[in-house]
Order: sequence, then C-alpha cells, then structure tokens
Amino acid sequence: MTASKREEEYLETMYLLHKNKGVIRVKDIAKVMHVKPPSVVDALKKLAEKGLVEYEKYDRILLTEEGRRIAEGIYSKHVLLTQFFVDILGIPPEVAEQDACQFEHYVHEVTVERIKEFAAFIQEQCPYVLKQFIKERVEKAD
Repeated sequence: MTASKREEEYLETMYLLHKNKGVIRVKDIAKVMHVKPPSVVDALKKLAEKGLVEYEKYDRILLTEEGRRIAEGIYSKHVLLTQFFVDILGIPPEVAEQDACQFEHYVHEVTVERIKEFAAFIQEQCPYVLKQFIKERVEKAD
C-alpha cells in the first residue's frame, strides 16, 4: 500500500499523537498539522478507504497495522535524518527538524541505510575530524 506525502504526514502525526497522548482526536491532528477539522475528516475518510486507519465519525481513531507500519517507517526516517543533519553536518536543530520533515517522504530506503552506515562509520573512525568540521561550521554561522 502506498500513501501520498500528505497521507504520510497524517499517519505520522497520528502515530505521534497516539504515542504521546494515548489517543488520536480530530482537533489534535488539526492543531498539529495547521489545518481545519473538516480537512482532517476528509483525510481520515480517504485513509480509512485505503485501510490505513479505522475511523467512524464521533468514534475513536486508530491506525491499522499497515497504517502504523507506514507511520513508524516515516518517523524513523525523520529521527535518523534529524540526527544526521545535526550530529554529522552541524545543522541547527530547528533547521534540521524542518528539513527532515521534507526529506523523510522522498528518501529511498537504500539511502536511509547508507546514511545510517556513514554516520556510524564517521563517528567511530573520525571523531576528531567530525568535531572539527562541526566546530568550524558553528563558528562560520556565528
């Protein structure tokens, strides 16, 4: 099952709401995604048709197994990319967070795995060079 970028954003938002609050509500999704509740309801209907969420009006919202799998994959890419941007490239956290939100929907699994391997390698084999690189970038930014 494939989901569009926007559908992935909804799934990730629902995943995080459930993880952090234990419940997924239309008003919370709308607040996080900066949209109006009717837009959320429309998205939930489409996601339910695709079998990615269980949704009935005025009832609880749940991710299906497939919806959760997609959401967890997107979220894990988000975390990896954010850490890579901050820890390896020295990008400020708020910028890294914004960039990760965009990259996570387009980056291939092969690329994700290679980023993970590269980050581990560079942190293990060249910690001094990495620290120097980041220090120089921070000094240039100031």
